[in-house]
Amino acid sequence: MVAMPKFFLIVATLLLLPVLARAEVLTAEEAKALAIRGELTIVDVRLPFEWAETGLPEGAQGVSLQNPLTHEVRGDFVADVLRALGGSEDRPIALICARGNRSAFARELLAEAGFTKVDDISEGMVGGANGPGWLARGLPTEPCKAC
Repeated sequence: MVAMPKFFLIVATLLLLPVLARAEVLTAEEAKALAIRGELTIVDVRLPFEWAETGLPEGAQGVSLQNPLTHEVRGDFVADVLRALGGSEDRPIALICARGNRSAFARELLAEAGFTKVDDISEGMVGGANGPGWLARGLPTEPCKAC
């Protein structure tokens, strides 16, 4: 009888290993490599004027977290991210902003909304305490087409 609960504990642990091993924070280089392999989509949550200044990470979807006029969180942010991902809350994504603050906040919003595979590129586009940033690493960008 004692062996039965231990068996279930082992099976549960093995089933959860992919979830437990999944990172929540990625470097810009890690995110770019995963995106190139088609394993995740990068979502840039900055404001449109920031996209216009630096461009977006190559291949990224631009979905601003904030209203450009008020800088408050947009009520349709979650729905817009879902739309950018083709309607799948289980599609792996990595969020990026300027320095990692907004992307961390957006990651929590999306996790609370039921998104299951959301990582944060915490060094952001311009860098900060969490790393040099997408631009300083010389990673590719593309101009904002909608700015």
